[in-house]
Amino acid sequence: MKYIYILNGRADKAPYYREFYDQLKETPHQYEVYTTMGEGDATRYVRLYCDLHPEEEVCFVACGGNGIINGVASGMVEFASSNKTMAILYFGGATEDFIINFPGRNFRSIKEMLNGIVTPIDIIRINDSYCLNVCNLGFNSKVASRANELVARGKSAHQAYTRGVVNAIITSRYNRIKVFVDGQRIARGAMVLCTVANGKRVGGEFNCAPTARVDDGLMDVCYFRPMSLLRLLMLISHYRKGDHIGSKVGGRKVLFRQAREVSISSKDLIDIYLDGELLQGSYFEMKLLPGALPLRLPRV
Repeated sequence: MKYIYILNGRADKAPYYREFYDQLKETPHQYEVYTTMGEGDATRYVRLYCDLHPEEEVCFVACGGNGIINGVASGMVEFASSNKTMAILYFGGATEDFIINFPGRNFRSIKEMLNGIVTPIDIIRINDSYCLNVCNLGFNSKVASRANELVARGKSAHQAYTRGVVNAIITSRYNRIKVFVDGQRIARGAMVLCTVANGKRVGGEFNCAPTARVDDGLMDVCYFRPMSLLRLLMLISHYRKGDHIGSKVGGRKVLFRQAREVSISSKDLIDIYLDGELLQGSYFEMKLLPGALPLRLPRV
């Protein structure tokens, strides 16, 4: 078995990989290290490697947060098999949104990863892209867009996401976007936000889909109808804690469904936010692919 470690090539990420290289020296095994050269490079590299080495037994190890995890998963999901698997190592510098779906496991140890067990998990296909954790639109994508700008200016992920929320409250509380869940429109009129989730958390602290599981064969869909500014402000704290569904504050303004397919449409171009990246379009088809990604998990 060969392990190929995929590292984020951004200069600001380099300090977080010192621990990785120290561990690598102390853990003998067959491996290669690939450092990405720009946006989308992880997906391109993994896809090309799989295409050129169909018989080779390889585990691609995403070293970082949501963006690099999504990039590696997107590259290998079409080639996923008993000889093509994925693993995750986390060395800081990014949110831990995806790995919190696996409590009690150590994602900071190469040795633990090598001794892990392969478990199939679900992944969401969105048009020609993939989402491993959470997809947001409306208010949420405005938050993400602003947060990405602030992170690029040096703000922490936590600071950036919080300030993005404030910005979205002012600019993005009414969105003309249609959401269909398994062929049925979830609600009519404008919406504040919609979350389509495979995992539980987004933005480092917002437990947007508290009941979501990455291996249950379902997407969790949470939809906010338009509401007063005061109610929205009160609801955000519940959204952070993960008790917004069924809460008194949310009431009939918060709708929850589970689905295998979701479609999104808008007359205008909109952004949706998936696993740390923004995707632009006016129509999105989302389909859950149950057990499509073999993930090597550290043992509990």
